Amino acid sequence: MKINIVKETQIVETPHKLDVRKLYDKASAQAMHITLQPGEALKPHITPVDVFFYILEGSPEVLVGDEKIQVQADSLVESPKDVVHCLYNNSNAVARILVVKAPRPLTQTKLL
Repeated sequence: MKINIVKETQIVETPHKLDVRKLYDKASAQAMHITLQPGEALKPHITPVDVFFYILEGSPEVLVGDEKIQVQADSLVESPKDVVHCLYNNSNAVARILVVKAPRPLTQTKLL
């Protein structure tokens, strides 16, 4: 059995320059843990695969396409492939999000 503990997993270098940790990376899927401090946000981007966001903590705003909604913890948001999406933490509390891409992307994400 393999167990990845978030706080013990190294931060990966991404264009977003945020606390992003790769927890799972197989051909079938990729899972990342993102911590957004108050005021932090991802850069809007498009992925070549379906993505879902599971809000673990906080209440970030989630952009999918042209819809932007504040989402509470214990919510799952779907984002289809080739659609712009983004996460924003405009609150005063930390937001933690599990991001799953399925299958694992074979081409680069397109930053906007």
